[in-house]
Amino acid sequence: MAVATLPTSTAVAKKNTSATRAGKAATTARGKTAARRVVRRTPMVKKPLPAGLPREWYEAHNRRLKAMRLAIALLDGGVYTPERARNRTIRTTAARIGVHPPSNTTCRLVRSLITENAH
Repeated sequence: MAVATLPTSTAVAKKNTSATRAGKAATTARGKTAARRVVRRTPMVKKPLPAGLPREWYEAHNRRLKAMRLAIALLDGGVYTPERARNRTIRTTAARIGVHPPSNTTCRLVRSLITENAH
């Protein structure tokens, strides 16, 4: 019975995989490779909002959710202080992540969220 062997071209192809490129990029200044942790995020299960509350409650709830998404996107983008989070920056970020342009009130709420997380 003959034993099948892998062609040598597969071994060469394995060296150029994205995992090895990521490992090269993770090398620190001391020449050691930093360990990368893969975090798999599963989407949260959406629950329906409670019925029978005043319209203002739903508007405030959705405003807080939108402000939280924008604050996270700004923090990921390197905006860590409320002074750097101007209305124009917040609205540009909203367009980048696919959220409707926020109102002035939502922009104020985003800045307050960034202030709370700055400590």
